[in-house]
Amino acid sequence: VAGCEGRLPQTKPRNTVRRFPVERRKREREREMRRINSLFGRIGRVSEKPTKNSHTFFAAPSFSTDGGYGGGGEFQQSSSRVKIFDRDLKRIHRDRAAWLSRHKNDTFLDAVAENLLDRLEDCKKSFPSALCLGGSLAAVKRLLRGRGGIEKLIMMDTSYDMIKSCRDAQEDSLVETSYLVGDEEFLPIKESSVDLIISSLGLHWTNDLPGSMIQCKLALKPDGLFLAAILGGETLKELRIACTLAHMEREGGISPRLSPLAQVRDAGNLLTRAGFSLPGVDVDEYVVKYKSALDLIDHLRAMGETNALLHRNKILNRETALATAAIYDSMFATEDGTVPATFQVIYMTGWREHSSHPQAKRRGSATVSFTDLQKQFGGQS
Repeated sequence: VAGCEGRLPQTKPRNTVRRFPVERRKREREREMRRINSLFGRIGRVSEKPTKNSHTFFAAPSFSTDGGYGGGGEFQQSSSRVKIFDRDLKRIHRDRAAWLSRHKNDTFLDAVAENLLDRLEDCKKSFPSALCLGGSLAAVKRLLRGRGGIEKLIMMDTSYDMIKSCRDAQEDSLVETSYLVGDEEFLPIKESSVDLIISSLGLHWTNDLPGSMIQCKLALKPDGLFLAAILGGETLKELRIACTLAHMEREGGISPRLSPLAQVRDAGNLLTRAGFSLPGVDVDEYVVKYKSALDLIDHLRAMGETNALLHRNKILNRETALATAAIYDSMFATEDGTVPATFQVIYMTGWREHSSHPQAKRRGSATVSFTDLQKQFGGQS
């Protein structure tokens, strides 16, 4: 004010923030966080900074447990699944097999497909729509012969050349057939859209076999049937032994040359984990004879069953290859001069749940005691 002597008392600005000590602010913040977390049923101290044990969760837009689309983006990198097989390389193998097996029938693939399709004759119901996944597509299409009452058939494979070869095959069939290029790990089929899914020697090359089977179950209609044949752990046991001995002798170590395969005890667990009802598993062993170990390798190439491990040794020394063939012939050659190769095939059968399926009785609802049965039939403990 004009004419006033002295200074006016200094007032605190209105927008000044009151300052608290650091420790007090920290306690207030933690108290607020505990109050918020208690609303969600989580009581405890929440760390503001990420720690080594903290995890980030992503909602996968696919039925697969892979967690990504395989495009190499950020979402794909966040997946925690361990990849075993190189799917791009396997597609190349399938392309090569399509040309090597063109206009040829493989007796081994035909035998596996025939045994798998025989299970359709044991079913009283019909399956108007069916999906065939990878593996021996041509054998399944040729040997179907009206079994299962199939009216519409979808043939799917990762290889365009394999699909084209199957489409160009001249087969007299009354079934309406469609062809699709797709991946078993990311099934491009709507939920509850098909009555039957067949996979003959194809699913054992998937990185996420449980996830692929879950997708198959979701694609089935209620009371739909899942039929699959995969190679078991005893497959090519002779070649595994010969490769191991040859690598130890020539290179002083072991290099993975054959892919890991599921064991028989795992097949039932896979069906149960995927949610199939009435699971069934049985095993067959096929012994195929070849003139030499090199003919076996040629047959594996024609079937598209060569090594596709992601972490594989891409170089095979000529001496190691010749040593493998020599050890194979010396250890497993038969009297007629041929060498055998064992293929273990695991057949899996499962149904999507339906009210017509038999259900287990409630525990404790039995009306007859095993002790009474033992006494009645004269058994002794």
